[in-house]
Amino acid sequence: MKVQKFGGSSLADGDRIKNTVKIIQSENERVFVVLSAMKGITNLLLEASSSAENGDKNYINNLQAIRDQHYNAIEVLFEGKDKQPVIESVNTLIGELKDILHGVELVQECSLRTGDLIMSFGERLNCTVTAAYFNSLGQKSEMADARDMIVTDDHYGSSNVFLDRSYSRIRERLSDPETLYIITGFIASSEKGITTTLGRNGSDYTASLIGAAMNADIVEIWTDVNGVLTADPRIVDNAHTIPRLTIEEAMELSYFGAEVIHPYTLMPTVEKNIPVVIKNTLNPSNKGTIIGTGPVIRERAITGIASIDSVSFINVEGGGMLGIPGIASSIFSALAEAGVNIIMITQASSEHSICIVIRSSEVEKAVSYLEKKLEYEIKTKKINRIDVKNNLEIIAVIGENMKGMTGISGKLFSSLGNSGVNILAIAQGSSERNISLVIENRDKETALNTIHKTFIA
Repeated sequence: MKVQKFGGSSLADGDRIKNTVKIIQSENERVFVVLSAMKGITNLLLEASSSAENGDKNYINNLQAIRDQHYNAIEVLFEGKDKQPVIESVNTLIGELKDILHGVELVQECSLRTGDLIMSFGERLNCTVTAAYFNSLGQKSEMADARDMIVTDDHYGSSNVFLDRSYSRIRERLSDPETLYIITGFIASSEKGITTTLGRNGSDYTASLIGAAMNADIVEIWTDVNGVLTADPRIVDNAHTIPRLTIEEAMELSYFGAEVIHPYTLMPTVEKNIPVVIKNTLNPSNKGTIIGTGPVIRERAITGIASIDSVSFINVEGGGMLGIPGIASSIFSALAEAGVNIIMITQASSEHSICIVIRSSEVEKAVSYLEKKLEYEIKTKKINRIDVKNNLEIIAVIGENMKGMTGISGKLFSSLGNSGVNILAIAQGSSERNISLVIENRDKETALNTIHKTFIA
């Protein structure tokens, strides 16, 4: 038993959908299929909701573009066949979407709840068309709306899944062994039956949930690259596919910018010990990357390099911080109140300063909350200043085999020093599988290529 998830790039048009269908039909075992929206549709839906909220009738053009993209796919898929039933189904969904967007235009407000409902149409449209295409080929198929299966809280925009209830509903809904289920990724519903979404990479998460509920042997995530790469191929020319990753390595790489898979995706599969494979629809013969439990034997200490763009660090510094309990707590609680996510923290043993790395877009809000929370400490000169440095990059060097291996840090820092890269901050967890560095953004390309050449190439 297998779950296959296909992303938008694998479903960009009728020809890509045909290619995806061939991959699914080549399987000799039972398959559950999870689909994202067609490529570009989610952006069109976002633009439409934004225009409607601003009272701009340009959302009508977005609707037409969404309709046209699906019509064009239907023309390719149903050439010489009766396409009227699937066109009517698409028109019904587009009509519902138009009514919702018109309501948003009238009140000039698009809540997160309404936004989730609007976003759901991308997956619903695509699964409707693809299921109909399978049926036209003689394969008994059915569009399965994940809102009937996956139960979440009402944290709209990125909801939390109630696993046990969801697993029970999934098994009940997908019970016919003779039916090929085409399942909507990304969307779910609250306990009250209101449409919710699962956030970034939500369709991958859907696939993982289906796999865990059905006790699948494997979950395949099909995209447009040959698995997880050792580095960003747009920057490092000789970056190559990593054949096998541990769960921990995959989570580290995904957190630090390797966008092939999101950490949340792996949680249900980890609990059920189900391997996840990242494969390429444009190169299906490539073995891709297998992510699973257990040790991975490899010669290199470093598995891959990832990075996070557009970060800044805030340095809270003062002689009065030395040995005073509660300073760090005040800093972290201020950032929590501001809703700011801390990516990385460093503190010297002198306790003279604490350096916090966050997204650059959140700096202004973070500093405002810090100044308010630490007002007394600033007035009494326990804290001298709060400094900000922008235009920075985090480079994460990741590898399970780094643990206990002497000389890795020395070799890393000396190679960067010889290449003229200045390191502004360093952090390493006790697991020893990740060394994170903060550098100037302008040094990103040099740093990535230097590290890759030194340890991986």
